[in-house]
Amino acid sequence: MMKKIDAHAHVGYFGGWADVGYTDDQMVAEMDRYDIETSVVSYMDNAVVEKAVQRFPGRFVGLTWANPYDGDKAVEAVVRDVREYGFKGIKLHPLLNAFTANDAVVHPLMETAAQMDLPVFIHSGHPPFSLPHSIIQLADDFPNVRIVMVHMGHGNGIYIQAAIDLSKKRDNVFLETSGMPMHTKIREAYNTVGSDRVFWGSDAPFHHYRVEMLRTEVCGLPESALEKIFYGNIKTFLSL
Repeated sequence: MMKKIDAHAHVGYFGGWADVGYTDDQMVAEMDRYDIETSVVSYMDNAVVEKAVQRFPGRFVGLTWANPYDGDKAVEAVVRDVREYGFKGIKLHPLLNAFTANDAVVHPLMETAAQMDLPVFIHSGHPPFSLPHSIIQLADDFPNVRIVMVHMGHGNGIYIQAAIDLSKKRDNVFLETSGMPMHTKIREAYNTVGSDRVFWGSDAPFHHYRVEMLRTEVCGLPESALEKIFYGNIKTFLSL
């Protein structure tokens, strides 16, 4: 079976409307079931991810969930997690934390990302906060920061196409596939945005591993390309 690194997942429980979650033990069991070598994970409480990274070194790679409204505290959390726990980037969720990606409140975190050479993973696909054009504007404002547009537009075909079209001319924007329903758009992104700039992710526990895998498997790309999407691209991107 093809090796995999999950570029976008969550360890922890999400209540409310979602009512889904994995403990670190449960997630590792599911990763073993589906031959996932490593998962790049985030959660609203960074302590949960810190614990997972410590308990399962090599299986989990952490991103610091940063709410830009927390100001200096958010920046301090990023620095701490990188230095003490080996975290590899920043996770921004404009929808859950109610900010637009191109708002100036995000700039201190982006400046920190630039200084520390950290990628920034940003949820996309929900108006008014996380539309592709606002993420692209942020990418234009910080051309030296690598930005991963998580879900590459998510469930709306117009947003998906915008994610692809707007990313073509920005070398610092990368696309992640989870929760995006159109298998053909994975192939289009690979062929037009860049063969090194598309990552497979599950968004577990919100989506099922097998469903997310199958969508990529049937997208119409050869096995050599699938190996890059499932494994090689994110491995190189995060120097894993």
